[in-house]
Amino acid sequence: MKKVLTIAGSDCSGGAGIQADLKTITAHKCYGMSVITALTAQNTTGVYGIESCSDEFIKNQMDCVFKDIFPDAVKIGMVASSEIIESISQKLKEYKPKNVVVDPVMVATSGSKLLNDDAIDKLLNELIPLSTVITPNLFEAEILCGFKIKTEDDMVRAARKIGENYEGHILIKGGHLEDNANDLLFSRGEIYWFEGERVHNPNTHGTGCTLSSAIASNLALGYSVEESIRNSKEYITGALKANLDLGKGSGPLDHCYKIN
Repeated sequence: MKKVLTIAGSDCSGGAGIQADLKTITAHKCYGMSVITALTAQNTTGVYGIESCSDEFIKNQMDCVFKDIFPDAVKIGMVASSEIIESISQKLKEYKPKNVVVDPVMVATSGSKLLNDDAIDKLLNELIPLSTVITPNLFEAEILCGFKIKTEDDMVRAARKIGENYEGHILIKGGHLEDNANDLLFSRGEIYWFEGERVHNPNTHGTGCTLSSAIASNLALGYSVEESIRNSKEYITGALKANLDLGKGSGPLDHCYKIN
């Protein structure tokens, strides 16, 4: 069985973060492990509190995983501080896992920044260079490239700009585009488009977490980056089309819709 480690925050309501990641990894028939960076008090209506883990405890968790059950892929989500980013980067350099997917959680759906400038600098200069694939949404890609993204042409320019300082694969998610939901993969100078079917379902809590952990699971299973993204987008579409409807706000996906 392939092993996938998620390094992220916990969502007590089960729709995003560690909980979404572990469900997604299980749905892909991989063995899921977790390093928790923060506890959040949240549900489908919002985030009501965050308690970060100490950087030493995060390193302790990573040591326990890597020294016993070495992962075939690693997904990294919420990293709340520059100290946490530095700790994770240090351990990745030490253990050198093969497949690392970074979901650079920098901006909330509302558009407000979730990390201070110091932490964003650490993310850009220390963590992202260690990754195989990064999966920014349009707001996060704007921070990475330094200009606004409104069209598919803007996405191409942004990918090339980000690629000037990053050798890995860049997946810019186009879910916030006005006319479609197409994603762009910039891979070693080449541009690949993944057409996205816009599913009319208001329950989208945790889609970013779910996509990045699906990509990590596919990489662990031996698929190429392009195949992993295509498979993961199909999985997300299915999880949305299952029309799970829980909670009073933007509810979670049905991560295990394929399990009978």
